[in-house]
Amino acid sequence: MKELSHLNKYLLRYKWHLFWGLVFVIISNLFQIVPAQMVRRSIDLVTDNIHVYRAFGEGTEAQQGFFNLFTQGILMYAILILVMALLRGLFLYFVRQTLIVMSRRIEYDLKNDIFQHYQTLPLSFYRRNNTGDLLNRISEDVGRVRMYLGPSIMYGLQLFTLFLILIPIMFTISVKLTLFALIPLPMLSFSIYYVNNIIERRSEEIQKSQSRLSTFVQEAFSGIRVIKSFNREKESIERFTVENDEYKRKSLRLTRVQSLFFPLMFGLIGLSTILTVYEGSVEVIEGSLTFGNIVEFVIYVNLLTWPVASLGWTSSLVQRAEASQKRINEFLKTSTDILSQKELLHQIEGRIEFRNVSFTYPDTGIEAVKKVSFVLEPGDSLAIIGSTGSGKSTVANLISRLYDVTSGEILIDGVPIGDFNITNLRSQIGYVPQDVFLFSDTIYNNIGFGLNEPNEEKILQAAKDADVYKNIMDFPNGFGTRVGERGITLSGGQKQRVSIARAIVREPRILMLDDALSAVDTKTENTILNSMRGVMQGRTTLIISHRVSSAKLANKIIVLEDGAIAEAGTHDELWKQNGLYRELYDRQMFAETSE
Repeated sequence: MKELSHLNKYLLRYKWHLFWGLVFVIISNLFQIVPAQMVRRSIDLVTDNIHVYRAFGEGTEAQQGFFNLFTQGILMYAILILVMALLRGLFLYFVRQTLIVMSRRIEYDLKNDIFQHYQTLPLSFYRRNNTGDLLNRISEDVGRVRMYLGPSIMYGLQLFTLFLILIPIMFTISVKLTLFALIPLPMLSFSIYYVNNIIERRSEEIQKSQSRLSTFVQEAFSGIRVIKSFNREKESIERFTVENDEYKRKSLRLTRVQSLFFPLMFGLIGLSTILTVYEGSVEVIEGSLTFGNIVEFVIYVNLLTWPVASLGWTSSLVQRAEASQKRINEFLKTSTDILSQKELLHQIEGRIEFRNVSFTYPDTGIEAVKKVSFVLEPGDSLAIIGSTGSGKSTVANLISRLYDVTSGEILIDGVPIGDFNITNLRSQIGYVPQDVFLFSDTIYNNIGFGLNEPNEEKILQAAKDADVYKNIMDFPNGFGTRVGERGITLSGGQKQRVSIARAIVREPRILMLDDALSAVDTKTENTILNSMRGVMQGRTTLIISHRVSSAKLANKIIVLEDGAIAEAGTHDELWKQNGLYRELYDRQMFAETSE
């Protein structure tokens, strides 16, 4: 229960739900115990008065009068039993409206807390953990924890309070009969626990098999063109058959175990009933109990059966919840190392200075940036050119403080970047990432994503500056067009231009384009770059690209090679050096003319 102690703060938050749930559980238990006593009284009423009824003589007026009085008593008991059954149902409804509602509220709070915590974690955390694992912890694991907070607590309270109330009553009637009735119940609880664990293990195996089968089918349908092109339909069917057979085999194994569940439970319940009737009959013959007591005890045994059986089930739920909460706690205990030293709120001018900056990715150990130094004045533009893996994108990540430098220092307006309030800093940076991501929303909302309040004039102008306005207006729904998952309905170039519009609509002081024009042709690139001249005016701009043509707007150019600065200067200066920049330029110009 150590890991589950994290949930105590939520239970304290909803303590009144828990308190009233306990009260309603106790009341509902009373309303199922008292009817058993009324059944005993009604049976005893019959057995005690049957001889008196016969003594009046068959068909006499006195016998009829006695019968009418007798049936009124039985009817009264029947009505009381019915009323108590209805009242028990009402209070069971209240139990669920308190305890189960409490579990749903805690589930809601826990998911919010986990998601909010996810948002605070650094980019390195997401590099270490895959998306599927993150989703499982906030969905599947939280769902298992809710089963502990809801059904486990509810059935646990029902069993605990029922035992506290019922066992003393049973002992006051007959200690020996009580012991006989309770003998099979621990066996029942343990058996349910054992069988349920086997069911859980085999269910997880089926889920894994189902996951593999679904993945295979998804790949087969997604790659159907390749399968048909290479004439591999037969092999694909054979592989599917193998996976499907494995799924069938595991499903049948689970079905065989599940078939034991109810026979085992009802068998042990029947054994408890037989022992109760046997010992009760002995004590009736001895004169210490009545027939009504036997029936009363049989009802009590049935009352205890499900709570005791649920003990094994809830124990399994608690184990699963503990394992799931442990997985959740692993992430909740992970804290970000991207912290502000002084929480400085400052309207930045845009001066960027790198002082001997080096950075090594913590998860891979790769040194992406090596002793990089440069100064960029407010309003200036810098192009960072280099081949794939040269460290270009890492420079942008460091300026946005998605990572902190391993050594050296970055200053914004002469202030160490670590002193800025992170939210304040990032709100003044417009970043177009290399891997464009658009949300499953309208184009209008995607462009306005970075604005606190939507501004139609700014959004339309940003689309024009990014040279995507005409494309958007050609769509049937214009800016109201939904782009689909990850922007799948747009071409690569359209996605990049929407991403550029999203960055510049914020009117940032620092604008960073990380290979933002890689998916467009040269003509479109020139059109966008010409539009960007006005946007870049008065803003500090970093143009990161592997294409030399993208550097033509920049005042300064840096060429990175293996994380270090190989060359620096203007276009004319680097051209004359006849070095790496000239080599890249000539190669790319030749490729374009060849096309």
